[in-house]
Amino acid sequence: MMRYLHFILSLLCAVSIGCSSAPAPTSTRILSGSDEALARAFEQQTSNVQVEGQGVVRRVLSDDNDGSRHQRFIVALSSGQTLLIAHNLDLSSRVLGLREGDIVSFSGQYDWNAEGGVIHWTHRDPRKGHPPGWIRHNGVVYQ
Repeated sequence: MMRYLHFILSLLCAVSIGCSSAPAPTSTRILSGSDEALARAFEQQTSNVQVEGQGVVRRVLSDDNDGSRHQRFIVALSSGQTLLIAHNLDLSSRVLGLREGDIVSFSGQYDWNAEGGVIHWTHRDPRKGHPPGWIRHNGVVYQ
């Protein structure tokens, strides 16, 4: 089952390369619950939404070292929507061995942008004022 899911996600990612990052209208596709929530947040330009999801790593970006350090990468959801994951390296450890084509699951805060959105707060809050987030890659949970 997992191999089949990986094949489908890889195929969808390959088909979506070169296409707009904006998802198609929700009436033309069947989405998982998390993809549907993320598509709705994107369409309504909503921010500060706690979400969980899964996607295929489309691109690994350089770290953002301005202020708090963040590991950054782009994931494509099965819907075709893309998200920037900004994982705080000052509060969590680096996601090791991350490569294009890998499947990652995530929990964090969604903030809207025109490219599909950003997921951050993928870590525990040391002040315990924000729900904890995480990233799962190759069976390892980073938070």
